[in-house]
Amino acid sequence: MSEQLQERRTADTDSETLVEVRELRTYYESNRLFGGNPVKAVDGVSFDIRRGETLGLVGESGCGKTTLGRTLLRLERATGGTVRFDGRDVTKLAGTELKAWRRNAQIVFQDPDSSLNDRMTVGEIVREPLDVHEWRMPGDRRERVRELLDTVGLHPEHYYRYPHQFSGGQRQRINIARTLTLEPEFIVLDEPVSALDVSVQAEIINLLEDLQDEFGLTYLFIAHDLSVVKHISDRVAVMYLGKLMEIGPTEVVFTEPANPYTHALLSAIPVPDPTAADGRIRLHGTPPNPRHPPSGCVFKTRCPMRIKPADYPDMPDAVWDAIILLEDLLAERERMMGTIGWRVREMIGRTPAVGTIDEIYAELFGELDVPASVESVLEEIAAAARGGNHGRAIERLDDAFGGPCSADAPAVEAVGTDTRFSRCHRHQEPYPSPRAVLEAQSPE
Repeated sequence: MSEQLQERRTADTDSETLVEVRELRTYYESNRLFGGNPVKAVDGVSFDIRRGETLGLVGESGCGKTTLGRTLLRLERATGGTVRFDGRDVTKLAGTELKAWRRNAQIVFQDPDSSLNDRMTVGEIVREPLDVHEWRMPGDRRERVRELLDTVGLHPEHYYRYPHQFSGGQRQRINIARTLTLEPEFIVLDEPVSALDVSVQAEIINLLEDLQDEFGLTYLFIAHDLSVVKHISDRVAVMYLGKLMEIGPTEVVFTEPANPYTHALLSAIPVPDPTAADGRIRLHGTPPNPRHPPSGCVFKTRCPMRIKPADYPDMPDAVWDAIILLEDLLAERERMMGTIGWRVREMIGRTPAVGTIDEIYAELFGELDVPASVESVLEEIAAAARGGNHGRAIERLDDAFGGPCSADAPAVEAVGTDTRFSRCHRHQEPYPSPRAVLEAQSPE
């Protein structure tokens, strides 16, 4: 980390808040013929971004990162909550007020190819925001564009060339120049280097840091490359299934993660040492359908540190893992039962896409030593599912094995200091913390 970046991170702790997000929700209503649950792309997210800092936003594909960034800029309409920019709620703006505000907030898109119009010259592309906002005179606009091209490392002769004549890194520089035309204070960087080669990525990251220092910019940096996020961000926020799971200073989050999901993400960072022990935490399955999120903690269906029910102390870990997977499969079967595809399969006598209950049980528990107390409950659950009452089966499973992770959604709590927050039941007594669980599982 450069000394200049470290100084900025230290100073940011006392900076004033520029962007204040509270309980932000972005739902997409179902377009099915008979309706359905909305897709909860962003679901109750709250955080602040201080003036002049870079907040990194990470998470798996589909977790809601891009939707969150677009909602902050009013490119997507918020379903609920507030976004205050310098104290003003921008979710209420409309018409000329919204147009005027957008001069202060811009975005750099992920794909430098699709975000540029191949029929326009570079000069026209960069000048377009100035034309839309009728900034000064045409001569002033052309001069402003030439200055910006020089600022991002392009040359005056590039003014009359077209996007296809440039490399990927140069096209992203054009995007950045266009973003800076109206002198914004806040910029959303939506995976700005993910489509570029590694060497070019470093150049663009260095350019963004230089521009931030020169113009006093504030960034929301969305990315999936954790090494890039660690380099450029002052603080890091971790998202999963529309929820903010952890947020805190970069160095603290990367060295002492608090949330089980953050532990899993960081464990996937490659280590350039073939002799190093494999410490990766492998998550089973895929993220749940955001149209049908789990009850309680949204991460519970994949969490390697899910709290076991106290009523079954003799339950083997393998049986516990199978029960977690069973809950996910039952929820999927319940969701699919109302679809046309499910009904067609039943009419023609074909096996449902996710298998019969007996097939699922044979696959999950056939080779396991299931305690008698657990097996009796599993038989009740199977009987309800065979009768088509998947709702009752899930309810019985939650009653018996749900525990605190199913009973309630965990609150966001301060962990260690008032600068780091995490969403997990293991931050409460009497449960061991995620770090304690990992230390207990690691070999001596």
